[in-house]
Amino acid sequence: MQTATIFNHETVTLDGESFEDCEFRECRLVYSGGEPPHFRDCRFDDCEWKFDDAAARTLAHLKLVWASGGKAPVQALIKEITGSGGR
Repeated sequence: MQTATIFNHETVTLDGESFEDCEFRECRLVYSGGEPPHFRDCRFDDCEWKFDDAAARTLAHLKLVWASGGKAPVQALIKEITGSGGR
């Protein structure tokens, strides 16, 4: 677990990592579809979120579903992610 660390202009691999009270400044944050990272009380300033490998393939699949007329299930997923699903 990374604790109270400041990351400055770095590429940070997120898979399976835990971060507590960390600050990310102008970093590239890379998630490849492995174990989701855990963030607690972290701050993000002008970071780029990059999705590689399995994560990128999942996003490509969702784009395909959207383009093929499956907007409703993708929108439902977005609502679930953002917590605006009316629950």
